[in-house]
Amino acid sequence: MLIGHKKQWELLKKKFEVNQLAHAYLFTGAKGIGKKTFAVEFAELVGCKFPDLMLVKPDEGKEISIKKIREVQNFLAYKSYNGGFKIVIIDDAERMNIDAQDCFLKDLEEPKGQTLFMLISSKPDMLLPTITSRCQTVKFFKPKGPEGYPAQNPERLKKEQEILKELIPVINSNLADKFKYAKSIDFEKQDPLEIIEVMQKYFRKKLLDDTSDQEAKKFLELSEEINNKLFFTNANPKLALEILLMEI
Repeated sequence: MLIGHKKQWELLKKKFEVNQLAHAYLFTGAKGIGKKTFAVEFAELVGCKFPDLMLVKPDEGKEISIKKIREVQNFLAYKSYNGGFKIVIIDDAERMNIDAQDCFLKDLEEPKGQTLFMLISSKPDMLLPTITSRCQTVKFFKPKGPEGYPAQNPERLKKEQEILKELIPVINSNLADKFKYAKSIDFEKQDPLEIIEVMQKYFRKKLLDDTSDQEAKKFLELSEEINNKLFFTNANPKLALEILLMEI
């Protein structure tokens, strides 16, 4: 069990022990707080292991297509190898495109045997209401540190600091340098959404320091709009980043 998610763990553990698990759960909360790890560990608790466990996630910087949901349906068409649960964990579930969500809805409506779905999302409002209504929502919160502040994943924090270190001089540079920075990024290794998220944190802090900062307000509004387009369309991540940098 992950530190900081004791209540969620005890809730689901008790449901399992009295044979009252729902067939689908939606784990919501901020990114990077351990929802996926929690799901994998819970799968182990109920005795589900390979090949009865399937993890679905979007390709880097892309959506979850209907093709991946067809693979889920094919996975569920066979009986459990170990004689217990068959579990499907969908990470970043909000990145299922509309066709994928419509297709997945059929599995939620008519689950087969001992099937358990665990959907993980930091933006559950981007899922179809027909999907969220068929899942039991479990909310996750940032674990508190010893002084009452949110505990941070050291590796994630280090990566964000590295991105921010590169970004700050770019933010304050001219357009030519901003385009040069965007073109230098290898999007096979670096998720553009991570860069945008770091930029959002930077401008949120600016806005907290100065609530009248119009530049920060404008950036945050535009970045959220672009974020959504990157989730659900084939928008070019490099172009999206260039547009954001131009607005700074």
